[in-house]
Amino acid sequence: MERGKMAEAESLETAAEHERILREIESTDTACIGPTLRSVYDGEEHGRFMEKLETRIRNHDREIEKMCNFHYQGFVDSITELLKVRGEAQKLKNQVTDTNRKLQHEGKELVIAMEELKQCRLQQRNISATVDKLMLCLPVLEMYSKLRDQMKTKRHYPALKTLEHLEHTYLPQVSHYRFCKVMVDNIPKLREEIKDVSMSDLKDFLESIRKHSDKIGETAMKQAQQQRNLDNIILQQPRIGSKRKSKKDAYTIFDAEIESTSPKSEQDSGILDVEDEEDDEEVPGAQDLVDFSPVYRCLHIYSVLGARETFENYYRKQRRKQARLVLQPPSNMSYCSDPNLVLDLKNLIVLFADTLQVYGFPVNQLFDMLLEIRDQYSETLLKKWSGIFRNILDSDNYSPIPVTSEEMYKKVIGQFPFQDSELEKQPFPKKFPFSEFVPKVYNQIKEFIYACLKFSEDLHLSSTEVDDMIRKSTNLLLTRTLSNSLQNVIKRKNIGLTELVQIIINTTHLEKSCKYLEEFITNITNVLPETVHTTKLYGTTTFKDARHAAEEEIYTNLNQKIDQFLQLADYDWMTGDLGNKASDYLVDLIAFLRSTFAVFTHLPVSDSFFYFVCHIQECFLKIKVGERYLFLL
Repeated sequence: MERGKMAEAESLETAAEHERILREIESTDTACIGPTLRSVYDGEEHGRFMEKLETRIRNHDREIEKMCNFHYQGFVDSITELLKVRGEAQKLKNQVTDTNRKLQHEGKELVIAMEELKQCRLQQRNISATVDKLMLCLPVLEMYSKLRDQMKTKRHYPALKTLEHLEHTYLPQVSHYRFCKVMVDNIPKLREEIKDVSMSDLKDFLESIRKHSDKIGETAMKQAQQQRNLDNIILQQPRIGSKRKSKKDAYTIFDAEIESTSPKSEQDSGILDVEDEEDDEEVPGAQDLVDFSPVYRCLHIYSVLGARETFENYYRKQRRKQARLVLQPPSNMSYCSDPNLVLDLKNLIVLFADTLQVYGFPVNQLFDMLLEIRDQYSETLLKKWSGIFRNILDSDNYSPIPVTSEEMYKKVIGQFPFQDSELEKQPFPKKFPFSEFVPKVYNQIKEFIYACLKFSEDLHLSSTEVDDMIRKSTNLLLTRTLSNSLQNVIKRKNIGLTELVQIIINTTHLEKSCKYLEEFITNITNVLPETVHTTKLYGTTTFKDARHAAEEEIYTNLNQKIDQFLQLADYDWMTGDLGNKASDYLVDLIAFLRSTFAVFTHLPVSDSFFYFVCHIQECFLKIKVGERYLFLL
């Protein structure tokens, strides 16, 4: 029973499944019913399904037959109409064929024109693309052409800038072209070429500067000297009622002086000739004579190429070599004995320093060097004045200066500060107490002071420094040079008592004149003697030492002379009667002492005078004692 129910249930399920498959076959596309049919053949109810399928097919056939029977007349009418349309369609086909043939014939030229148009459009497109590419490449070519032109005209710094723009701006846009690769590979060579050419121009500039340095220096120093002279004129001329002098007038006034200190150089086309300038034109400066553009170009080029340090080292090295070559001192300059030459050298150095200072260079070391040269100048002056003093002392007659007229008297007074009211009252002819070497030595001391003052000019020293320098140099002149000259004269073997006495008189007057030398230095330096740091003159000590040396020499000579008289005495030891007559040798000795005493009377009344009087009295005493002693014998 239950088995029967189960079979009936399975039969219903199978029928429902077959129905679903049939609906699926009816509704599904023919190409997609394969999986559906496979599920039927895979099952066990294949026979039943075929029966249902046949039943369904018959049902559909009956429905088709019913439908055909219902629409048969319409179908016949449609076939009839279709046959009519077939004829018309054939006519239309023939017309279309004829039309197509005519169209093909007529459109053949059009096709050819269209083909030509197509080719033209293609060419136009290619040309447009080519133009675009050329427009992109044209700036590169123009820049490269500009670069070559700039290098050809030696405009190297603009060429380097053009090369930078070409490398960083234009070439990257067309880097895929072959010619651009050639340019890129050529850029380092172009840089080296620009670098080498700029360095060559710099070397030419240095060579030109070395060749024309004397001309440039002459012009620069000449203008510095003219400006300094012009400043001096402006400072010296009165402020009220004075006409203003032009710079051109100042140049004319001092032209001869400049030419004496600046050697002329040869005319050259590379340097502007100042002498050839018109009178109404402004004289160009030394910087206008030199074209520094090669230096600046090379500096900029090396800076852009990252080699500025290389350029600076090379330029400084070459200029240092040139400076050493130009400023090479003579080998015998350490042995220069001419103070005028040293003074000329100092003036040139000062002018050189002033010139450098105008152009902004530091000149402190040059002025320090001048202070060292000042010591050498002082030594050369001392050597020169040593010869002057020697000549004066050698040529002096060591006799009082005779004057026969008022004119001669005033001339001597003008040379030496001497005042004596008693001498002024005496009638002509009369004599000064000193010899000619007194005014000569006094004037030479003043000339020495002037010579020292010349060196201190334009050194930018204060009045106190100038005064101190002059006083120290004058002290060396008095204590060393003049003192040695006097000592040498005093120590001569052939000098007589008259000369020694005159030297004492002369040194006495020179000693008194020291205060006038002090005043003379004060007047030219405007530094009062009361100033704390003012150096005092040591002339008094010098002349006192010389006078004492002369006194000692006189004392020694007198003693030697008396001893000689006593040693040369020849007595008659056997005589028995002396009488009242002195021996002949004593008479000669007394006569010598009397003449010597007469010489001493010219000495001024001083300690020296009384010293010699006492000494002569002592000599007389020795003579009398000696004579009595000999008489007793």
